[in-house]
Amino acid sequence: MPEIAGSTAVENAAIHWVIEQERRAGREPLDTRHEGAPADIASPPRLIEVKAFGKSARGNDLWLETRQVDAGRSNPNFYLYVVENVRQGDPAQFTLKVIGGERLARLLERAREQHYYTVPWPVAHYDSCPTTVE
Repeated sequence: MPEIAGSTAVENAAIHWVIEQERRAGREPLDTRHEGAPADIASPPRLIEVKAFGKSARGNDLWLETRQVDAGRSNPNFYLYVVENVRQGDPAQFTLKVIGGERLARLLERAREQHYYTVPWPVAHYDSCPTTVE
């Protein structure tokens, strides 16, 4: 199975895999990433934010948007699904950590708000940048 390249492809693979896991659990999941929802998947009664990692997430912080933290604090059906080992490409080798309920509440008690900027860097701009120091 070919390795998955790029963060968008890793995320897409994880989302599709979680949707299949939710179907197997008897729920009817919907990809809500492009609908302005606070999470990636609505799988009633669950609202699921997927965090995809190419390898292990062990020891890493989980980055959440303010609205995701708010949903996690106010909605008992809000879950984080951490999907690991995605980059290698074989869904049979993906691993899952499910964080919800009291476990999520305990983690959110320790959340640290941070402010930062993301600066878009289009491919054309990247390709035209100097590659030597003058």
